Amino acid sequence: MTEKKKIAFHTLGCKLNFAETSTMSRSFPEELFERVPASSRADIYVINTCSVTDAADRKCRQAIKKFINISPDAFIAVVGCYAQLKPQEISSIPGVDLVLGMNEKFDIASYLNNTGKKPKAEVHSCNISGKDGFNASYSMGDRTRSFLKVQDGCDYGCSYCTIPLARGISRNPSIEEIIREAEKIAGTGVKEIVLTGVNIGDFGKSTGNTFEELLKELVKVEGIERYRISSIEPNLITEDIIRFTSLNSKILPHFHIPLQSGSDKILGLMRRRYRRSLFASKVETIREIIPLAGIGADVIVGFPGETDDDFSDTYNFLESLPLSYLHVFTFSERPDTVAENLPGKVADSVKEKRSKALINLSEIKHEKFMELNKGKSTEVLFERSKSDGLISGFSSNYIRVEYPWNSKLAGTVRKARLLNIESSGRMSVELID
Repeated sequence: MTEKKKIAFHTLGCKLNFAETSTMSRSFPEELFERVPASSRADIYVINTCSVTDAADRKCRQAIKKFINISPDAFIAVVGCYAQLKPQEISSIPGVDLVLGMNEKFDIASYLNNTGKKPKAEVHSCNISGKDGFNASYSMGDRTRSFLKVQDGCDYGCSYCTIPLARGISRNPSIEEIIREAEKIAGTGVKEIVLTGVNIGDFGKSTGNTFEELLKELVKVEGIERYRISSIEPNLITEDIIRFTSLNSKILPHFHIPLQSGSDKILGLMRRRYRRSLFASKVETIREIIPLAGIGADVIVGFPGETDDDFSDTYNFLESLPLSYLHVFTFSERPDTVAENLPGKVADSVKEKRSKALINLSEIKHEKFMELNKGKSTEVLFERSKSDGLISGFSSNYIRVEYPWNSKLAGTVRKARLLNIESSGRMSVELID
């Protein structure tokens, strides 16, 4: 009997990458490969990379070198966005054996017939084209929730972004295909699906559908109790989507909306497809229709040309909005983007100061949002981990909560009342049913 090869997977970046890593891992025959944690010694390491910022590239290189040090004789395969954009940079790292681009990574099992160390990395990082198909993906292994890929690629061409270079044009499978994937997930006992993609509000370009039509079909899948929308562009959030969310308890009242800047001048330089007035109107509509919805925003600080006045515009604009939290990113130049050559570079020290100011604002807003929810009832999906004698989970509107440990709660959705903000930054709850 052939001894099984131990294989470990390590994922960097977004929820979409986690879905794709899980799909890749399922392509390896169980009779030949044994999956082990990335923290242990393995015969093969598969590193699924991100390249959204310079820091992401650096983390990828650090991860590659870490696994080479853990198991110097292990076969090292590097795949994904960073591998697509900079295959030669990765292949020059001593110890890397295989580099696969975005499409090739889904056939990774076929590249591992020979897992002996190679004198030079084998590179398969083919060009992304408009004819690329859709590689269906969803995550498994976490019995609490699953990330389901419903869309890939982007047509927007924002001046700072390499995602279209790494992932190609916007595309999606049919609604019927996604429903079949959701039914498979439901069969494993998972209660929540997080809908992921690069630009999921753009769903339907390949098939003539809309994102709202997809939601209306997904809620019919038996066994799945919750759907969370991972992120959606402000110009693609329709009032119909918001109203459907308010009427259907399976679609969680949580909207994560990329703003990127509160300055119209900077939004223009970023080549975003909206101005701040549209963003504000969408937030106001959500608050009007779903008063306690969780609303988060992405913001980039230090974009080329961002003056102190531009940053003040952003800060004051965000301060004026009823948001629940912010995700703050420091601008990072990416090769082969328009922003790389824009004038008005912002000093790192200024970027850091602006970032800290917005992170502090986010903390203030999140605390206010939690105060607003005190005494309100919600549904909580409890997770399976135990920490300090507590079990935690997320409310429907994306508040992290905690409750005394009870193993029977793990992986279940329970009705609860939000009580107090604890020192952990979470809210305590009491169960209602």
